[in-house]
Amino acid sequence: MKVCILSDSHDHRILLEAAVVRAKAAGAAAVLHCGDVVAPGTLRCLERHGLPVHVIHGNNVGDLYTLGRLSADADSVVQYHGMDAGLELGGRRIFLVHYPHYARAMAATGDWDLVCCGHSHEPAIERLPNIRGDQTLVLNPGTVGGVGGVPATLIIGDLDSLEFEILELEKGIERQVFSLAGT
Repeated sequence: MKVCILSDSHDHRILLEAAVVRAKAAGAAAVLHCGDVVAPGTLRCLERHGLPVHVIHGNNVGDLYTLGRLSADADSVVQYHGMDAGLELGGRRIFLVHYPHYARAMAATGDWDLVCCGHSHEPAIERLPNIRGDQTLVLNPGTVGGVGGVPATLIIGDLDSLEFEILELEKGIERQVFSLAGT
């Protein structure tokens, strides 16, 4: 099972949707969003793609009431989990959290096959030792919103092989979409 891992979209709807379109084209069957959506309505653009979206809130919490309502809508693909989430997808145990230091601590337990985080806006794929004498993958997709002038990034990977790669969205994608909309 392939997944798309995102974080820190910060209401950048066009970049968020472009990332999910790219991930779906690559075979992703689910989206994991590691927080800082801000306005829950931003996630509505993902509804038409039909992929389940697992999301936590991060430190830019925005409107949690509306995020909860969006998740409760029977037709919604969004599943809101609160400040963190323990999931099982594709036979893998996955932990979502916003903060990298919290992610490293959860990885150290050895209870998870992979731990996904965000917050730093710096993409990274690490294998960290855990107390069981093995290693746990810690994935930080950076910022899909391109916050702070850094490239808009995401991670796509395969839960069967535990192989993941950091991808960068094309520069100027927002201008491309706006120019297409104006024609």
